[in-house]
Amino acid sequence: MRVLLMYISPVSGHRQGAVAISKSLKALDPDCEIKSINGFGYTYPVMEKIINAAYMGVIKNVPQVWEYLYDNPKVIKFSEKWKQSIHKSSHKKLKPLMDEFKPDVVVCTQAFPCGMVADYKKENNLPIKVIGVLTDYAPHLYWLHEGVDYYVVPSEDARQRYVNEGVPDASIKTLGIPIRRKFAESTGVANIAQKLGLDLNIPTVLIMGGGQGLGPMKEAVKSLVRLERPLQLIVICGTNVKLVHWIKKVQRHTDKKIIFYDYANNVDELMEVSSLIVSKPGGMTTSECLAKGLPMVIVDPIPGQEERNSQFLVNQGIAIRVDDKRHIAIEIEKLLNDPKKLAAMKEAALKNGKPLAAENIAHLILDLRTGNLG
Repeated sequence: MRVLLMYISPVSGHRQGAVAISKSLKALDPDCEIKSINGFGYTYPVMEKIINAAYMGVIKNVPQVWEYLYDNPKVIKFSEKWKQSIHKSSHKKLKPLMDEFKPDVVVCTQAFPCGMVADYKKENNLPIKVIGVLTDYAPHLYWLHEGVDYYVVPSEDARQRYVNEGVPDASIKTLGIPIRRKFAESTGVANIAQKLGLDLNIPTVLIMGGGQGLGPMKEAVKSLVRLERPLQLIVICGTNVKLVHWIKKVQRHTDKKIIFYDYANNVDELMEVSSLIVSKPGGMTTSECLAKGLPMVIVDPIPGQEERNSQFLVNQGIAIRVDDKRHIAIEIEKLLNDPKKLAAMKEAALKNGKPLAAENIAHLILDLRTGNLG
């Protein structure tokens, strides 16, 4: 069986999801042939750089513009001709890939390559199966295309949204967002705490801001070290070098234990040993938190997917939202002083978590060759 995995951006949750699916496929069927492609970079490398730069500029400077564009039916309708034109022009670039690799199944973890491949399949009347795997809790309309055989969604809310949009119920699989297998496993909280030098009798707050260390991480640390209560902090800085230098200074002037990383290969362990997390509500991070039953504190989410993810998490009782950065420590102290609420948030996270999503998606793909799908 040949499986083509398509994502966008080399450093993204879309790629992480594709990698998780690839590893699960190989674990279940070592003979499965897999090719992973940056769908946007492969077909339009220059356009990818321009759009990525424009996206970051909009998010940082005029986020309200992204809020207007994101999942707006009027914008989607207006851009339909442009989208179709892009899809058609991509066919010449897709043809050598499709002719050479001859995939049985194409799995896309982002909407752009999903639409592109679905259109190519329809135009050329190909027997391949196309699966769209959402990596956010916000099921936007840009995913919907003729030629997509299955949509993998993270929640019942997402499934219902697509049913309401006319997608056949049998074509929607509520399997979750694909994450690494180790988030379904445990090495034991006591073992992790001993390895990291943490005291299990003292609450531990994990602070993350994605690969670039974005968000109010500095404000969170600054406010939390001022609390009188005993507290331990774990900070993952990403590429934010300035934050690393600042954390080192803070360490020298506080009695609170602070552990920091640039990149951490043991995020699963850090989540397992933590009492709660302060983080951006990206789809992958959120899915990992749910798998570990980790209550979330969301601070000032950006419009678009983060806003929608936040709504889902708050509605499910998994997270609290803090829009005023000055109140981060106050709200966290309230949570730490309310063990019943913290326990309820942990239970809600575990209830919504799907730690074996990547493996179940791999089963879905492999079942296509035997016709075992129901």
